Amino acid sequence: MVSLLTSLSTRANLLLSGANMEELTPRQAHILKILIEEYIQNAEAVGSETLEKKYNLGVSPATIRNEMAALTRVGYLKQPHASSGRIPTSRALRFYVQQLMEERQLSVAEEATAQESIRGAQNDVDKLMRETTHALAAATRTLSVGALEREDMVWYAGYAHILDMPEFYNIDVTAHVYALLDEVKRIRELFFERLSSDPVSILFGEELGWPYFEPVGIVATRFVAGERNCSLGVIGPARLPFSHIIPTVRYYGGLLSQALNKL
Repeated sequence: MVSLLTSLSTRANLLLSGANMEELTPRQAHILKILIEEYIQNAEAVGSETLEKKYNLGVSPATIRNEMAALTRVGYLKQPHASSGRIPTSRALRFYVQQLMEERQLSVAEEATAQESIRGAQNDVDKLMRETTHALAAATRTLSVGALEREDMVWYAGYAHILDMPEFYNIDVTAHVYALLDEVKRIRELFFERLSSDPVSILFGEELGWPYFEPVGIVATRFVAGERNCSLGVIGPARLPFSHIIPTVRYYGGLLSQALNKL
Protein backbone atom coordinates (compact mmCIF):
# COMPACT_ATOMS: atom_id res chain seq x y z
CA MET A 1 0.00 0.00 0.00
CA VAL A 2 2.76 2.44 0.97
CA SER A 3 4.68 1.89 -2.26
CA LEU A 4 1.52 2.37 -4.32
CA LEU A 5 0.76 5.69 -2.64
CA THR A 6 4.34 6.88 -2.87
CA SER A 7 4.41 6.11 -6.59
CA LEU A 8 1.79 8.82 -7.10
CA SER A 9 4.33 11.44 -6.09
CA THR A 10 4.89 13.17 -9.40
CA ARG A 11 4.61 16.81 -10.27
CA ALA A 12 2.65 15.88 -13.37
CA ASN A 13 -0.24 15.11 -11.05
CA LEU A 14 -0.60 18.77 -10.11
CA LEU A 15 -3.04 21.19 -11.69
CA LEU A 16 -0.62 23.96 -12.59
CA SER A 17 -0.55 26.47 -15.39
CA GLY A 18 0.87 29.69 -16.72
CA ALA A 19 4.56 29.10 -16.06
CA ASN A 20 7.41 28.59 -18.49
CA MET A 21 10.99 28.12 -17.36
CA GLU A 22 12.18 29.69 -20.61
CA GLU A 23 10.76 33.05 -19.51
CA LEU A 24 13.39 33.37 -16.79
CA THR A 25 17.15 33.33 -16.73
CA PRO A 26 18.78 30.84 -14.33
CA ARG A 27 19.64 33.69 -11.97
CA GLN A 28 16.09 35.02 -11.99
CA ALA A 29 14.73 31.52 -11.32
CA HIS A 30 17.13 31.09 -8.40
CA ILE A 31 16.26 34.48 -6.93
CA LEU A 32 12.56 33.70 -7.29
CA LYS A 33 12.99 30.33 -5.58
CA ILE A 34 14.80 31.66 -2.51
CA LEU A 35 12.51 34.68 -2.27
CA ILE A 36 9.44 32.42 -2.25
CA GLU A 37 10.98 30.16 0.38
CA GLU A 38 11.79 33.19 2.54
CA TYR A 39 8.22 34.39 2.16
CA ILE A 40 6.74 30.97 2.97
CA GLN A 41 8.83 30.81 6.13
CA ASN A 42 8.44 34.36 7.41
CA ALA A 43 5.23 35.76 5.86
CA GLU A 44 6.98 39.07 5.18
CA ALA A 45 7.92 40.94 2.03
CA VAL A 46 11.49 40.11 1.03
CA GLY A 47 14.06 42.76 0.12
CA SER A 48 17.25 42.53 -1.90
CA GLU A 49 19.39 43.13 1.19
CA THR A 50 17.90 40.07 2.89
CA LEU A 51 18.69 37.87 -0.08
CA GLU A 52 22.20 39.28 -0.42
CA LYS A 53 23.03 38.74 3.26
CA LYS A 54 21.51 35.26 3.67
CA TYR A 55 22.49 33.70 0.34
CA ASN A 56 25.78 33.74 -1.52
CA LEU A 57 24.40 34.96 -4.83
CA GLY A 58 27.65 36.47 -6.02
CA VAL A 59 26.02 39.72 -7.15
CA SER A 60 25.34 43.09 -5.54
CA PRO A 61 22.06 44.11 -3.90
CA ALA A 62 21.55 46.51 -6.82
CA THR A 63 21.72 43.62 -9.28
CA ILE A 64 19.30 41.63 -7.14
CA ARG A 65 16.94 44.63 -7.08
CA ASN A 66 17.09 44.84 -10.87
CA GLU A 67 16.26 41.16 -11.20
CA MET A 68 13.39 41.51 -8.72
CA ALA A 69 12.08 44.45 -10.73
CA ALA A 70 12.20 42.31 -13.86
CA LEU A 71 10.33 39.52 -12.08
CA THR A 72 7.74 42.08 -11.01
CA ARG A 73 7.26 43.29 -14.59
CA VAL A 74 6.51 39.78 -15.85
CA GLY A 75 4.01 39.08 -13.07
CA TYR A 76 5.92 36.85 -10.67
CA LEU A 77 6.38 39.37 -7.86
CA LYS A 78 4.42 42.27 -6.45
CA GLN A 79 5.29 45.09 -4.09
CA PRO A 80 2.73 45.59 -1.29
CA HIS A 81 4.07 49.03 -0.37
CA ALA A 82 6.35 51.50 -2.10
CA SER A 83 9.18 51.09 0.42
CA SER A 84 8.80 47.36 1.08
CA GLY A 85 10.29 44.27 -0.49
CA ARG A 86 8.46 41.92 -2.81
CA ILE A 87 6.10 39.01 -2.31
CA PRO A 88 5.28 36.28 -4.85
CA THR A 89 2.08 36.30 -6.87
CA SER A 90 -0.10 33.22 -7.23
CA ARG A 91 1.45 32.74 -10.67
CA ALA A 92 4.89 32.63 -9.06
CA LEU A 93 3.75 30.16 -6.43
CA ARG A 94 2.39 27.83 -9.11
CA PHE A 95 5.65 28.14 -11.02
CA TYR A 96 7.57 27.39 -7.84
CA VAL A 97 5.62 24.18 -7.20
CA GLN A 98 5.85 23.06 -10.82
CA GLN A 99 9.49 23.75 -11.58
CA LEU A 100 11.49 24.98 -8.60
CA MET A 101 10.27 23.20 -5.47
CA GLU A 102 11.94 20.12 -4.04
CA GLU A 103 9.08 17.99 -2.76
CA ARG A 104 9.69 16.48 0.65
CA GLN A 105 9.10 12.75 0.93
CA LEU A 106 7.15 11.55 3.94
CA SER A 107 9.20 9.55 6.38
CA VAL A 108 8.37 5.96 7.27
CA ALA A 109 7.27 7.20 10.71
CA GLU A 110 4.92 9.78 9.18
CA GLU A 111 3.37 7.18 6.90
CA ALA A 112 2.94 4.79 9.82
CA THR A 113 1.28 7.52 11.89
CA ALA A 114 -1.09 8.28 9.04
CA GLN A 115 -2.06 4.64 8.65
CA GLU A 116 -2.55 4.16 12.38
CA SER A 117 -4.71 7.29 12.68
CA ILE A 118 -7.52 5.77 10.61
CA ARG A 119 -7.05 2.09 11.35
CA GLY A 120 -9.89 1.90 13.86
CA ALA A 121 -12.37 3.86 11.74
CA GLN A 122 -12.45 1.85 8.54
CA ASN A 123 -15.91 0.33 9.04
CA ASP A 124 -17.83 3.59 9.40
CA VAL A 125 -17.89 6.39 6.81
CA ASP A 126 -18.62 9.21 9.25
CA LYS A 127 -15.95 8.11 11.70
CA LEU A 128 -13.48 7.54 8.87
CA MET A 129 -13.98 11.07 7.53
CA ARG A 130 -13.71 12.56 11.02
CA GLU A 131 -10.54 10.68 11.89
CA THR A 132 -8.90 11.41 8.56
CA THR A 133 -9.55 15.15 8.70
CA HIS A 134 -8.32 15.32 12.30
CA ALA A 135 -5.16 13.39 11.42
CA LEU A 136 -4.48 15.52 8.33
CA ALA A 137 -4.95 18.72 10.35
CA ALA A 138 -2.48 17.49 12.95
CA ALA A 139 0.05 16.45 10.30
CA THR A 140 -0.11 19.76 8.40
CA ARG A 141 -0.96 22.21 11.19
CA THR A 142 -3.68 23.68 8.99
CA LEU A 143 -7.45 23.59 8.63
CA SER A 144 -8.39 20.24 7.08
CA VAL A 145 -11.64 19.65 5.19
CA GLY A 146 -13.22 16.49 3.81
CA ALA A 147 -16.37 16.17 1.73
CA LEU A 148 -18.46 13.58 -0.11
CA GLU A 149 -20.30 15.08 -3.06
CA ARG A 150 -23.64 13.36 -2.44
CA GLU A 151 -23.68 13.99 1.31
CA ASP A 152 -24.99 17.06 3.11
CA MET A 153 -22.10 16.95 5.55
CA VAL A 154 -18.66 18.47 5.65
CA TRP A 155 -15.96 17.21 7.97
CA TYR A 156 -13.29 19.60 9.18
CA ALA A 157 -10.69 19.90 11.89
CA GLY A 158 -7.82 22.10 12.93
CA TYR A 159 -9.61 25.43 12.59
CA ALA A 160 -7.57 26.80 15.51
CA HIS A 161 -4.33 26.26 13.57
CA ILE A 162 -4.94 29.13 11.17
CA LEU A 163 -5.17 31.59 14.05
CA ASP A 164 -1.39 31.25 14.41
CA MET A 165 -0.83 32.50 10.85
CA PRO A 166 -0.44 36.26 10.19
CA GLU A 167 -2.82 36.18 7.22
CA PHE A 168 -5.64 35.26 9.59
CA TYR A 169 -4.97 38.02 12.11
CA ASN A 170 -7.43 39.90 9.91
CA ILE A 171 -10.74 39.01 11.53
CA ASP A 172 -12.63 39.45 8.23
CA VAL A 173 -10.46 36.86 6.49
CA THR A 174 -10.86 34.38 9.35
CA ALA A 175 -14.60 34.97 9.65
CA HIS A 176 -15.18 34.33 5.95
CA VAL A 177 -13.13 31.12 6.02
CA TYR A 178 -15.00 29.86 9.08
CA ALA A 179 -18.33 30.79 7.50
CA LEU A 180 -17.42 28.68 4.47
CA LEU A 181 -17.32 25.56 6.64
CA ASP A 182 -21.04 25.86 7.38
CA GLU A 183 -22.05 26.37 3.75
CA VAL A 184 -22.28 22.95 2.14
CA LYS A 185 -23.17 24.39 -1.27
CA ARG A 186 -20.01 26.52 -1.40
CA ILE A 187 -17.89 23.65 -0.11
CA ARG A 188 -19.22 21.51 -2.94
CA GLU A 189 -18.48 24.29 -5.42
CA LEU A 190 -14.96 24.66 -4.07
CA PHE A 191 -14.00 21.00 -3.84
CA PHE A 192 -15.99 19.48 -6.72
CA GLU A 193 -16.31 22.27 -9.28
CA ARG A 194 -13.33 24.58 -8.82
CA LEU A 195 -10.79 21.80 -8.28
CA SER A 196 -9.73 19.53 -11.10
CA SER A 197 -10.04 15.75 -10.91
CA ASP A 198 -6.23 15.48 -10.85
CA PRO A 199 -4.73 13.71 -7.83
CA VAL A 200 -3.60 17.01 -6.29
CA SER A 201 -4.81 20.52 -7.12
CA ILE A 202 -3.91 23.98 -5.87
CA LEU A 203 -6.25 26.96 -5.68
CA PHE A 204 -5.48 30.48 -4.56
CA GLY A 205 -8.10 32.70 -2.99
CA GLU A 206 -7.63 35.48 -5.52
CA GLU A 207 -8.76 33.03 -8.22
CA LEU A 208 -12.06 32.38 -6.48
CA GLY A 209 -13.33 35.95 -6.53
CA TRP A 210 -14.74 35.57 -3.02
CA PRO A 211 -14.51 38.50 -0.59
CA TYR A 212 -11.53 38.36 1.80
CA PHE A 213 -10.14 35.14 0.30
CA GLU A 214 -7.16 36.74 -1.45
CA PRO A 215 -4.63 35.64 1.26
CA VAL A 216 -5.96 32.07 1.28
CA GLY A 217 -4.52 28.95 -0.33
CA ILE A 218 -6.06 25.51 -0.80
CA VAL A 219 -4.38 22.19 -1.57
CA ALA A 220 -6.74 19.28 -2.13
CA THR A 221 -7.16 15.88 -3.72
CA ARG A 222 -10.23 14.51 -5.47
CA PHE A 223 -10.95 10.88 -6.14
CA VAL A 224 -13.74 8.38 -6.75
CA ALA A 225 -14.11 5.57 -4.23
CA GLY A 226 -16.81 3.11 -5.21
CA GLU A 227 -19.78 5.28 -6.06
CA ARG A 228 -18.55 8.17 -3.93
CA ASN A 229 -16.98 11.33 -5.35
CA CYS A 230 -14.67 12.43 -2.56
CA SER A 231 -12.38 15.31 -1.72
CA LEU A 232 -9.86 15.95 1.03
CA GLY A 233 -7.70 19.00 1.48
CA VAL A 234 -6.32 21.79 3.59
CA ILE A 235 -7.03 25.51 3.79
CA GLY A 236 -4.39 27.94 4.96
CA PRO A 237 -2.44 30.93 3.71
CA ALA A 238 -1.49 31.26 0.05
CA ARG A 239 2.13 30.69 1.18
CA LEU A 240 1.44 27.14 2.36
CA PRO A 241 4.63 25.07 2.78
CA PHE A 242 3.87 23.17 -0.40
CA SER A 243 6.88 20.85 -0.30
CA HIS A 244 5.36 19.23 2.80
CA ILE A 245 1.65 19.90 2.29
CA ILE A 246 1.35 18.39 -1.19
CA PRO A 247 2.77 14.92 -0.42
CA THR A 248 0.91 14.82 2.90
CA VAL A 249 -2.47 15.61 1.33
CA ARG A 250 -1.74 13.09 -1.43
CA TYR A 251 -0.87 10.36 1.06
CA TYR A 252 -3.89 10.88 3.31
CA GLY A 253 -6.11 11.04 0.24
CA GLY A 254 -4.74 7.70 -0.88
CA LEU A 255 -5.41 6.15 2.51
CA LEU A 256 -8.94 7.52 2.57
CA SER A 257 -9.62 6.30 -0.95
CA GLN A 258 -8.49 2.79 -0.12
CA ALA A 259 -10.54 2.70 3.09
CA LEU A 260 -13.71 3.98 1.39
CA ASN A 261 -13.33 1.47 -1.41
CA LYS A 262 -13.54 -1.32 1.18
CA LEU A 263 -16.86 -0.11 2.64
